[in-house]
Amino acid sequence: MTRTSRLVVVLVCCVAPVWVLAQNAARPQGHGEGLDPADILKPLADSWPTYSGDYSGKRYSSLNQINQSNVKNLSLAWVTRVTAGAGGTGAPGGGGRGGGAVAPTIIGGEGSGSVVVGGATNIRGAVLAVNGILYFTTPDNAWAVDARDGHEIWHYFWKTKGGTHIGNRGMGMWNNYLFMETPDNYLVSLDARTGNERWHKVISSFAEEYFSTMAPIVVGNHVLVGTGNDLDAPGFLQSFDPETGELQWKLYTVPMKEGDPGLETWKDLDAARHGGAQVWVPGSYDPETRLYITGTGNPTPAYTSQVRGEGDNLFTCSLIAVNVDTGKMQWYYQTSPHDTHDWDSAQTPVLVDAPFNGRMRNLVLTAARNGYYFTLDRVTGEHLVTGKFSDTVNWAKGVNAKGQPVRDPKKDHDIAGALVSSSNGGAANWPPPSFSPDTGLFYVPLAESWAMYYLAETDPRGAMGLGGKEEVGLGGENFLVAVDYKTGKIAWKQRYPSVAGGGGGTGLLTTAGRLLFAADAGGNLVARDPADGKPLWHTRLGNPSNAPETYMLDGHQYVIVAAGDSLYAFTLN
Repeated sequence: MTRTSRLVVVLVCCVAPVWVLAQNAARPQGHGEGLDPADILKPLADSWPTYSGDYSGKRYSSLNQINQSNVKNLSLAWVTRVTAGAGGTGAPGGGGRGGGAVAPTIIGGEGSGSVVVGGATNIRGAVLAVNGILYFTTPDNAWAVDARDGHEIWHYFWKTKGGTHIGNRGMGMWNNYLFMETPDNYLVSLDARTGNERWHKVISSFAEEYFSTMAPIVVGNHVLVGTGNDLDAPGFLQSFDPETGELQWKLYTVPMKEGDPGLETWKDLDAARHGGAQVWVPGSYDPETRLYITGTGNPTPAYTSQVRGEGDNLFTCSLIAVNVDTGKMQWYYQTSPHDTHDWDSAQTPVLVDAPFNGRMRNLVLTAARNGYYFTLDRVTGEHLVTGKFSDTVNWAKGVNAKGQPVRDPKKDHDIAGALVSSSNGGAANWPPPSFSPDTGLFYVPLAESWAMYYLAETDPRGAMGLGGKEEVGLGGENFLVAVDYKTGKIAWKQRYPSVAGGGGGTGLLTTAGRLLFAADAGGNLVARDPADGKPLWHTRLGNPSNAPETYMLDGHQYVIVAAGDSLYAFTLN
């Protein structure tokens, strides 16, 4: 399909088929102005200016035009399909309503210019909705499209050196500037009005096989970025100046020198310096305390811990609170001490001000990959609640006085095999949760899966990184779960169509229309009643990713969700 051909799209909703005919592309008049950084501090309303909509991570919108009484009339407004690479999009005018000429793809980068297939063509990140424009990414690519009809405004392509192209979680925005990470470890800044590159900076070592997927979070004059690595390399969080791209500070998430906090929890300094704790999922920000709260990844080696010693291996599998101005860690809470299953604490945390034990508290809520839910005081890191949000999790013997699960060594990888739930994907993973102040419930996708865990390499030198193990998946079921943050107990649980491998569906959205939107593991976008999880509307998209979002434009509320290489927008019929 050429960029100038005409496109007809059909999608069957539960109410009626909708046909979308491409028309001429044009930049929205009077829209596309920059983002005032102060706008992200306001309660989420008509836009979606950062990864979770606002800094809290709640993914709750005050929009209620679409609600329980009329959601049955939700219909496809437009769909845009993208194609990665220098050749531009496959859909006319960038998809949606097109047919006219579009500007050439803007080229940047340090590599060969070839397109890495697979993840490079799938939209797996947040879509920013700012002043009538939608901004989104795939690995090595960024687009701006009209939020009214989906036609392309500009497309940027980064010529990569290579790297891991498993997905890109989206962009950050500051005034008229956009920021994205690339798989070959650059932070790239674009002009939001034109897509032209402003600068790019190296953020981690390509030679050491780091890879970068995280959506940058912009807080004031700080662009916060993290990276991933599946080998024996240290994790870190960095802050860059949005104007110049200069590094402001760098915080390592494992001890890097003698005297560093947490070193006593490792066998020795060499083990700590190669200990992992990558920061690969966006966090949340508390403007009152200036604390950025985010999760860290698993220790390395991930499955055989002899070289790590018998300690907790700080600050892996932890929530950490970092002062955005200094880069200093203020507190931490480890959700999986001495992890042996690759169960990061890498889901975006949720910040809420809510009653707890008779008084208002500033809280942080999180569901870890290990199957346990936690409520903490977000100012001090004080533990308040631990609860299982999975009924099948069997890897822990119990919970200690700090509220941390206590690992059962019998459920570690073993030559004879160990039957463990959850499987490697975890009970939860990176798809973001949601919290509704209307119900007081925390919502999270859940995978209750089983696997046999085998130790395939007894010499720790052959089991570095993610090596040394074999896993035989035994299947399982996927659910959507609502958790009472005050008790950690499950309020309700709705089963999804089953998909093997863990992870359980995609991320979530709640709205003041008393709706909970979730794309399930079977490929359906579903609107549910957040009080009990009962479905109210659905449509099949095939392969939804990341999480639904919503915005208001020209008096109409839209719900958008990505599936594969396409972005779908729904509104009331």
